[in-house]
Parts: sequence; C-alpha cells; structure tokens
Amino acid sequence: MKGLVKAEVRRLAKRRITRLMMILLVLGLGTIAVAFSIASHKIGPTQLAAAEADAQRDYEQALQYHQQMVTECEAAKARGEDVTQRFPPDCGKEEGFAPQREQFDSSWHLPYEFHFRDQFGVFISVFAGIVALFGFIVGASYVGAEWHSGGMMNLLLWRPRRLPVLFTKLGVLLGGVLAVTVVLGAVWTVVFWFMGKFDGQTGKMTQGAWESFALSGARGAGLVLAVTAIAFGLASVGRHTAMALGVAIGLGVVSEIGIRIALGIAQVRFADRWVLSTYALAWFEKRWELTDWNSCNFSFSGECEPDKFIVTWQQSALVFGVGTAAVIAAAVWLMRSRDIT
Repeated sequence: MKGLVKAEVRRLAKRRITRLMMILLVLGLGTIAVAFSIASHKIGPTQLAAAEADAQRDYEQALQYHQQMVTECEAAKARGEDVTQRFPPDCGKEEGFAPQREQFDSSWHLPYEFHFRDQFGVFISVFAGIVALFGFIVGASYVGAEWHSGGMMNLLLWRPRRLPVLFTKLGVLLGGVLAVTVVLGAVWTVVFWFMGKFDGQTGKMTQGAWESFALSGARGAGLVLAVTAIAFGLASVGRHTAMALGVAIGLGVVSEIGIRIALGIAQVRFADRWVLSTYALAWFEKRWELTDWNSCNFSFSGECEPDKFIVTWQQSALVFGVGTAAVIAAAVWLMRSRDIT
C-alpha cells in the first residue's frame, strides 16, 4: 500500500494537466493580487485635503445651480408664465430645499483603499472559489483520464483490490489539493497583509479577527475538498473526465437558471433557497438572508417588515456533505459491481 501511495503521488504530480492548472492557478491569483495592489492607495492628509476640496467645489457648483434656478423661476413668474411644471414649489426657496454642505461627502472623492480587516474575508472566498475550480479540473482529469486510457485497468491487474486502489487515489488527490490550498492560502494572506500595510490599512487585528479569518479559510478549504471529491467521483462513475464537466455544467444551468425561472413563474416564496449558490454564500458568510418583498403591500402600509428566510452554514454543510457522500458512494458501488474491462 505504501508503494501504491508513492506511485500515485508521483503520477498526480507529473501529470501535464496538474502542472498546467497549477501554473494557471498561480498566475490567476497573482494577477488578482497585483491588480488590487495597483488599485489600492494609502490615504493620508494630502488625499483627505484634496477630497475635501473636491466636495466643497461640488457643493458650490450645486449651490450656484440652485440659485440660478431660483432666478429663472422668479423671472418666469414675473412674466406670468406657469412655473409649476418646470420648477419646484416656491421656486425652490423653501427651507431645506437648497443644497446643504453635509450632503456632499468628501469620502466620495477618495481613491480606493484596501482595508485588510474589513475586506480580506471577501478575498478568502475568492481564493477558495478559484482553488475549487482548480481542484475540480485536476480531480476529474486525474481519474477520468486513467479510465479512458486504460491505465486504471492495468493498475487493477497489478493491484486487484478495487476499493483500496480507489480510496488511495482519492486520498492522494485530496491530500495534494489540501497541501496546495494551505500553502497558497498562507501566501495569499501574507500578500494581502502587506498590501494593507503599505498600500492601504490593516486595521486593528485582534485575536478574534485572526480566528474569524482562520475559520473562513477552513470553510473555504472544506468546500475545495468537497468539490474535488465530487469531481473525482463523477469522473469515476462515468469513466471519463467529460462526465464530471458535463454534470457540473448541467447542474449549473439547471440550478442557477432553470430552477430560478421555474420557481419565479410559479411564484414560490424564497425561491433562492433551492439553488446551490445560496448555500455556497451561506457557507462563507455563516448565514445568508433571503427576503420575500411580496409579503408586504407598501401601497396600504407605509412601513412593513417583509418575511425572511435564513440559510445557515450548518444547512450548507448538510447539503454539500450529502451531495459529496452520494457521489462517492455511487463511485464505490460501481467500482465494486461493474466489469472493469
């Protein structure tokens, strides 16, 4: 068994698709990091003063426009024209109608500044999504290509125990993807920390903040492994990489387009609770809130609290866990029951 593990590790590492996807993964993550580093600007007294000057200029321009409007309105009234369709009541001279300085926020004129504590959680989700795509392609091709080329049959002639072979491949795959996730995740965190330090703000990083990021990273890694395992199982069931890719595309079309349209026509409440993306969002955000705006009739009541439906990360774990277990179970059952030749 130890020799089989070593052989599978070498086989996984030397596959061209693995190396190609690894290069694309690093390039993709690097491009995102560089792009946001270039876009982020540390805000200091100079930038704040410039933004304040821009806000003051906008206020003065708005005030000038308002005064011009009042003058035109009064002139039109003096000529006996009907000004009710063109100008506000009393020509806009009512108290509070004129522009106020506090309505012009200087922050609107500030450049983008990356804030590590407030924004890094989003980039953890982005990282997990990209690595999950990497895991799906590598996982599907890892076993799918061997079934298609006949390599799996040759391996089973040497190692006739089917399930240990299948689970060894799956274990090596998940271990490799997890290692990539951990290493690149650590680099990703360091890069964005330095981005906040030199091109933005880091914020006050407490132990709780780091623990929250760690838990988000753990949930992201869990989703990456689940997606990788599903891809592996689907390719094993179909004995071809295209099986996993086809199911993924079909599921995406059905879940994100077909179900939304069908449930929208049927006017089902909280229709998004039936699509997978909602559970992915809840997994990363810990909870995702769906709102039924149709539960309120604002024409009869000025204020109304619409009905809400909360999707929790525990529910997401159940959905993805059951889905992963079902696919792997199908792969195991077919591995045991069907003819290998």
